[in-house]
Amino acid sequence: QVHLVESGGGLVQPGGSLSLSCAANRAISSIDIMGWYRQAPGKQREAVATITSVGFQNYAESVKGRFTISRDIAKNTVSLQMARLTPEDTAVYYCTANYGGWNWGNGTQVTVSS
Repeated sequence: QVHLVESGGGLVQPGGSLSLSCAANRAISSIDIMGWYRQAPGKQREAVATITSVGFQNYAESVKGRFTISRDIAKNTVSLQMARLTPEDTAVYYCTANYGGWNWGNGTQVTVSS
């Protein structure tokens, strides 16, 4: 198993930017896939972005060109840089890692509102 802790959520105005970080308690170089999901009120959890152990990235259509996922292997962190945010991006964002099964953080709230 891997323990994940998200940080960086908050309130941002439409059109603004925000960066999320996920810290893992083990070397992320040994983890096949890590990523970010989100869940808005009344909606199902959906994949936002994933990154594999070799650096391959995949994005939901709704965030392509606005969000960027990256890894810092030295720090065992995965980040999500979010730009041109809209109210539709409001959700709890969860970090996930596929290591002996899917592991999840507790989530961090992102609210996009004026």
